Amino acid sequence: MGHGKKYRESVKKYNPQERYPLAKAVDIIKECAFAKFDETVELSIILNLKANQSVRDTVVLPHVFGKEKKILVFAKGEKAEEAKKNGAAYVGDDDLIEKIKGGWLDFDIAVATPDLMKDVGKLGQILGRRGLMPNPKTQTVTFDVKGAIAELKKGRLEFRADKGGVVHLAVGKVSMESSSIGENIRIAVDTVKRKRPSDVKGEFLKLVTISTTMGPGVKLDEKDN
Repeated sequence: MGHGKKYRESVKKYNPQERYPLAKAVDIIKECAFAKFDETVELSIILNLKANQSVRDTVVLPHVFGKEKKILVFAKGEKAEEAKKNGAAYVGDDDLIEKIKGGWLDFDIAVATPDLMKDVGKLGQILGRRGLMPNPKTQTVTFDVKGAIAELKKGRLEFRADKGGVVHLAVGKVSMESSSIGENIRIAVDTVKRKRPSDVKGEFLKLVTISTTMGPGVKLDEKDN
């Protein structure tokens, strides 16, 4: 399926083969955004990974965007009270587990204390395929409930390389200041860089591009960012 007229017109505003410094690339995607809604700015990083290597972590972006996410916390006793006091949308243990088994999924992120993971693990098939399963690698299995909620509310996002070795991450909205978008992108790219496996040879980041929801991708010049 070919691209529409507005997309084709936007591509004419820059050289798709050129790699641009970050500030210039952000200006280009904002200029190329043509949708009637506030498009999301998306970052894609193609990594030099072998089939048996993976990259997964979280990043806290300095500039929050989008609607506040509904955080669910699996916890009991004092930790449940801590979650409620710090703004979790839903808090519970067996009651929430049964509710989710019944098909309820009205939340965006799930956090669990380690002592409940044996029971929460039974939701693996339901939560896992939706990317909602609490995981120690993404700091969503923790007794530091207060800290986890605070970071998630500030904009902590999970990233993970897919089977093709590509990391996709939303980093802002077109309506944001260019400097804020740029800072979010820089922090995200630097965080991914730090996850380079020790046995990777050559360049780790093969290609970095940014785009808006409907717009074309613009390549970043890593050496100038």
